[in-house]
Amino acid sequence: MPARIVTLTVNPAIDLSAQAASVQPGHKIRTFDERYDPGGGGINVARVIRELGGETLAVFASGGVTGRFVEQMLTQEKVPWHAVPIGGSCRISVTVHETSTGQEYRFVPRGPNLTAAECGNILGTLRGIEAHWIVASGSLAPGMPTDFYAQVAGVAAALGARFVLDTSGSALAASLGHGIFLLKPSLSELETIVGRKVRDLGGQMNEAKRLVQSGAADMIALTLGSDGAILATSERTFHLPAPPVKVRTGVGAGDSFLAGLVFALAHGKPAERALELAVACGAAAVQGSGTAQVRRADVAALLD
Repeated sequence: MPARIVTLTVNPAIDLSAQAASVQPGHKIRTFDERYDPGGGGINVARVIRELGGETLAVFASGGVTGRFVEQMLTQEKVPWHAVPIGGSCRISVTVHETSTGQEYRFVPRGPNLTAAECGNILGTLRGIEAHWIVASGSLAPGMPTDFYAQVAGVAAALGARFVLDTSGSALAASLGHGIFLLKPSLSELETIVGRKVRDLGGQMNEAKRLVQSGAADMIALTLGSDGAILATSERTFHLPAPPVKVRTGVGAGDSFLAGLVFALAHGKPAERALELAVACGAAAVQGSGTAQVRRADVAALLD
């Protein structure tokens, strides 16, 4: 029976991406090549896992006409989903690629406020879902308690599922050591955890290993952008550089990396092979346009 990977997105978004010749203050910016994608960390992870051929379910908070649009887009992409109704409307994030400079501008709203009852409904939904893995990815919505992901970790433990977390700030700090199987921080998030800058590769590998030894998580996947990624377990720590690809966007690259890593681990691949797939998925994402636009053929070509 294939492993079922359930993803959780408590602050999803419609991701609007477009191009513009030039972005200037005080001017009407004419855009072109607009596209809409269902967005938010866990949703992106589920979309990539589904593309890789995995069994997944995207659980997310959904409200307003924007929430219904997210549901519609997931249905069109044939990604299984379960929406938890909320009173507020899902946010709309905007990314504009400036063709004259190659710069990318990203505008990300905070999202709707979630009530205590709505937070309880999300946890209750998870308790009633069959899952072998639960991947919580993305920021908390306003009004949510900082220890919400620690509570999700408790639900995962009760279900016998492995818990994976990708978040930042106070939500990350409040979750460390609460039954996380796999934690995926970025370099800036790692530096926030350890309280200092860590810019050399050896130091980054050592800090990732120390996090595992401290009990923060069983496994640490540290993403380093164009410098690749580090994976630390209780047995070993290793680094894999990123393949040289043309970068078009960074939106959803970390989520695509995480999807590849979890997919491989859930299918019994050793850690080193899993990291290879993860890095290939991240590289495939940055070559595309829109959010987490990963294609299995592109991943296979990168692996070859």
